[in-house]
Amino acid sequence: MSIDLKKHRNIGIAAHIDAGKTTVTERILYYTGISHKIGEVHSGEAVMDWMEQEKERGITIQAAAITCSWKGTSINIIDTPGHVDFTIEVGRSLRVLDGMVSVFCGVAGVQPQSETVWRQATRYNVPSIVFVNKMDRVGAEFFRVVDDINTRLNGNALAMQIPVGSSETFRGVVDVLTGKMVLFAEDDKGLAVQWQDASPEYADQIAELRMKIAERACDFDDVLAERYLDGKELGIDQIKAALRKGVLKREVFPAFCGSAFKNKGVQAMLDAVVDYLPSPLDVPAVVGKDPDTDADITRKADPSEPFSGLAFKIMTDPFVGTLSFVRVYSGTLKSGSYVKNVTTGNKERVSRLIRMLSNKREEIDFVEAGDIAAFVGLKDVKTGDSLSDEKHPILLEKIDIPVAVISSSVEPKNKGDYDKMVVALRKMAQEDPSFRLAYNEETGQTVIAGMGELHLEIQIDRLRREHKVEVEPGKLQVAYKETIQKPIEIEGKYIKQSGGRGQYGHVWLKLEPLERGAGFKFENKLSGGSIPREFVPAIEKGLLEAITNGPMGGYQVVDMKVAVFDGSYHDVDSSEIAFKIAAAMALRDGMKKASPVLLEPIMKVEVETPEEYMGDVMGDLNSRRGRILGMDEKNKVQIIRAEVPMREMLGGYATTLRSMSKGRASYSMEFECYREMPKNVEEEVLGKK
Repeated sequence: MSIDLKKHRNIGIAAHIDAGKTTVTERILYYTGISHKIGEVHSGEAVMDWMEQEKERGITIQAAAITCSWKGTSINIIDTPGHVDFTIEVGRSLRVLDGMVSVFCGVAGVQPQSETVWRQATRYNVPSIVFVNKMDRVGAEFFRVVDDINTRLNGNALAMQIPVGSSETFRGVVDVLTGKMVLFAEDDKGLAVQWQDASPEYADQIAELRMKIAERACDFDDVLAERYLDGKELGIDQIKAALRKGVLKREVFPAFCGSAFKNKGVQAMLDAVVDYLPSPLDVPAVVGKDPDTDADITRKADPSEPFSGLAFKIMTDPFVGTLSFVRVYSGTLKSGSYVKNVTTGNKERVSRLIRMLSNKREEIDFVEAGDIAAFVGLKDVKTGDSLSDEKHPILLEKIDIPVAVISSSVEPKNKGDYDKMVVALRKMAQEDPSFRLAYNEETGQTVIAGMGELHLEIQIDRLRREHKVEVEPGKLQVAYKETIQKPIEIEGKYIKQSGGRGQYGHVWLKLEPLERGAGFKFENKLSGGSIPREFVPAIEKGLLEAITNGPMGGYQVVDMKVAVFDGSYHDVDSSEIAFKIAAAMALRDGMKKASPVLLEPIMKVEVETPEEYMGDVMGDLNSRRGRILGMDEKNKVQIIRAEVPMREMLGGYATTLRSMSKGRASYSMEFECYREMPKNVEEEVLGKK
C-alpha cells in the first residue's frame, strides 16, 4: 500500500548536549504507542540510546532512526547526538531530513552546539520548530529562551504557548491561538490531554501574543493580510496555514514549551510537527547531476519517477551484516531489486528492506519516495553514496565530512589480534566517516584520528566491547597540516637506465598557495603533447600520495594548487610508475622551496563560569595562546568565548577548569579552522628546539 506523502514527516530532533533530546524522543515513542514503558536516559533504559556507551554515559553517540504514527501521520524520527565530537551524525542526518525539532534547555537557552546545529540546518535549508524543554527546572524561562534564539541565532522564533507555572510549579501550557489550557496530571504520565478554557489571568497575555502571531502570519499570506487590515476575524486554520508557509521558507520558527522528563507538553509539540513541518511534497525536488554529461537532473517526490536515494549512514549489524540507511527521494524499490551505486559505478542487489524501530527492525516489501529505510545486502557503499535506478542514474550532492583534529596510535595487547583489530577499525571507519584509520610506515603504527578526545575514547571502548579486541592507545596527537606560502615552479625527473627497458618520467609543476580550507587542487595545463594524455592520471596519483606525507613533519598537505604544465617522455622507457614517482619527487622538492609552514587546528571554546573565577579562567586561556572573542552574562553566569589552539587544550583542561572554579565552571569546544602556527611552536612540534 502506497504512503500518502501529505501525511508523512521525516524529522530530526537536534540540540546542544544535555538539552533533553533523547528524553523528548522517548516520550514521543511512548505517546505514539511504539513503546509501552517510558525509557529514561539517566537509568540507561532509553530505546534510542541502545549502545552500551550511550547507556553508561547518558549521551547519544549514533543517530538512531525510528518510525511512529501520530493522529494519522507517519513520522520518521532521527534522534541526533548533541556532543560536538559526533557532529557528523547531525550533519548527515540533516542532509536527508525534511524538518527538525530544535530542542533548547529552558534554563541554559542557546548553547554552543545549538549554534552549530542551527548553522547546519540553515545550510541544508531544513525548516524547524522550537521546543523549549526542562521548564520544570529552577531558572527556566520560556520567553527569555525565545528572545535568546532571536538575538543569538537570528531565529525569528515565535512563542505559540504560555507556560502555566514555572520551575517546580510548572503544570501545563496555554495554547495562544485557541485560548485553551491543558494541565498535565502527574499520575498518568501525561497521557490524558484535556484542553479547557484558560484562566482569566492569562487573557491580556493571550491577546498580545495572538496579535503578534496573526501579524506574523499575514507576512506569508496576502489574502489573510487584507482580512486583518479590514478588521475581520482570522480563523485558526488560516493562521496555521499561513505560518506553515513561513516555516517552510525558514522565515519563522513556532516555539513550544514543556518538560519531557515530567511528561508535559510533548503531545502539543507533536501536533505542531504535523501542523507546521513539511511533508516530502513540500520540499523542493532533489537536484543531482547526470554522471555522464554533468547536466542537472531533477527528481520529484513521486513513486512513479525513477528510483533515487542517498545512503546517509552505514551500520554494521552482527546478524545481518551491513545496514545502509537510505533516504528515498523518488520512485519505488522492491526488496530483491538491483540498484546502481552512481558514486562508485557498481551494481548491487538489495536483498532485504527494513524499517527501523531504533535497534529493533521490521521487514518491508518495498520503499518509495519520501521513505527512510535500511537496505541490507549492499557490500560496497559509503556515507554519501548516491543510489539509483540502473537505467536512470543521478549523482546527488555528497555529505560534507568534517576534518579529524586529533589522533592516537593503537596497538593490540595480544599481537595475534592485529588482523582482527584492523578489520574492526575498518568497519568502524565505514560507519563513521569522521573517524579515520591510517598506517604510518615510518613508525609501523596503526593510527586512528577523530573529532576529539571523547570520540576516540568511545571508539577504543567499542573495539573492546563490540569487537572483543583489547588495545593499548598511544599518546594523543594533534592533527597538524602543512602548506606553502609562495608560488614556485619545480622540475621532477625519474630516469633509470640499467640495460633493457628503463624508466623515464619528467614533469614541470607549478605550486601555488590557496586560501584556508580550500584543500588540494590539481590542474592539467599541458599543451602540445609534451606528455601523452594517458600519463596525466599517474601524475595526479603521485601527487595525491605525496600530499599525505608532507616534507616538514610528515603531515597532510592542504590549501595548495598544483598544475602540471610541461615535461617530456620517452617512446620506450616512459611508464605510469615513472611519471608517478617524478611528480611525487617534484612536489616534495618544490614544497621545501615554497616557504612551507605548519597549520594547527583552532578550537572555538565557550566557558561558563561564576563571576568570581572569571579572571583566573581568562588568564588561563591567555596562557594557552587563547584569543578572547567576547563575554556575555546569562543567569548570573559569565560566558567567555575564545579561540584556542587544540594543542593547548589537550591534557586535562577539564580538570584544570574544575580545580580553578571549585567545580562550578564548565566548557564546550568545537573545531573552528586551521591557522598558521607561530614559529617557536612550529620548531617545538618539529623537534628543532
